[in-house]
Amino acid sequence: MNYFVSYAQNNEDVLLWRALGHVENGFYIDVGANDPVEHSVTKAFYERGWRGISIEPLPSFHQAFLEQRPRDINLAIAAGASEGELTLYDVPSVRGWASPEAAVADMHRAEGYDVAELKVPVKTLASVCEEHVGGEIHFLKIDVEGFEGEVLRGMDFRRWRPWVLVIEATLPNSRETNHAAWEPMVTGSGYRYAWFDGLNRYYVAEEHAELLAKLDIQPNVFDGYISHHLDKAWAANHAVQEELKHLHELQEQLDRANDRVEQAARDRMHADARIAALAETVALEQANAEKLLAWARSMEANLIAVHGSTSWKITHPLRLAGRLVHALRRPQRLRRIVTRLTRTEALRRLLIPILLRFPALNRRVAASLAAIKQDPPAPLPEGVPAVPDELRGLPASVRAVLADLQRARSIHTGS
Repeated sequence: MNYFVSYAQNNEDVLLWRALGHVENGFYIDVGANDPVEHSVTKAFYERGWRGISIEPLPSFHQAFLEQRPRDINLAIAAGASEGELTLYDVPSVRGWASPEAAVADMHRAEGYDVAELKVPVKTLASVCEEHVGGEIHFLKIDVEGFEGEVLRGMDFRRWRPWVLVIEATLPNSRETNHAAWEPMVTGSGYRYAWFDGLNRYYVAEEHAELLAKLDIQPNVFDGYISHHLDKAWAANHAVQEELKHLHELQEQLDRANDRVEQAARDRMHADARIAALAETVALEQANAEKLLAWARSMEANLIAVHGSTSWKITHPLRLAGRLVHALRRPQRLRRIVTRLTRTEALRRLLIPILLRFPALNRRVAASLAAIKQDPPAPLPEGVPAVPDELRGLPASVRAVLADLQRARSIHTGS
């Protein structure tokens, strides 16, 4: 909901907005403006595009208007019945108690308040309007702590016709009314009384009498307003909620980051374990490799020793012959090669002394040569089974008995 934010002390701005909210870019005069925000009757209107004249003689408040109300005409003067100068009595400890009335100052002193005096220039409202007003004045507000009558005496209501008047009507800091001294000047100038809110009396120009119905009841829930203090509290609460939301999001991000850190730590631990296992495996393999290398070096040394031995050099031709025999798989070719080699005189002269020196080797070579040179066995006639190698050393009669036993066993097993 779009609330109307009230800045005024007694919700004067709510009542005025009810009557004048239909006016766009209106114009106001605020006599005794005091502060541009706190207790301001015109702040809500300024926020909605209005402008006007702010009259505030106290230097500190006037400076605040210059800074915060650049569209307004901000005058550091007092309004009175005539041009000149007056003494303003200010109570520094209480906002809004400054008054040109010496009697009011005496009352404040009697109550124990410090009162400061300063000289300020005075102009009439009529001269201010003459200098600065070029159109309608939609409302005039006067709050000068008992000096209202003097301000009204300096206004020309025949020429300048504010639609609505809002005039403080009680003695300073009191419920006692004081309007009897100045009200005839208002009602005698074509203004009708509309409302008293306990602090101010409202009057409407006769030519705008339709506004009277808007000002006949106090501000209420149907005006849809809140105080600016509540608005500030809501804004502060919203800011706090947003900050809490932001902090919650940061906490969630931190939690996720912590989860990632913990997962990374677990991954690191597992990786360290795998690295340790791999390091152990590498160390074991390295040890095995060193053992294998030592074995290889030992084998190499042995081979070098064997290759350098006399027996290895002497038997070199025999190894060549052995490899040749294994390489030759065709018996006829092998026999031809062996026969040709054994007939070679140079080879015979080389091998015979060696074979004579080593009898065992001589017998093996002689047996191998005989086996190679002998003719292959003639093929068996068709239908005659070959004799297994393991039975060839047995006599024929023994082999016949074994054959009869095998046939008898086959017949017995088959039955």
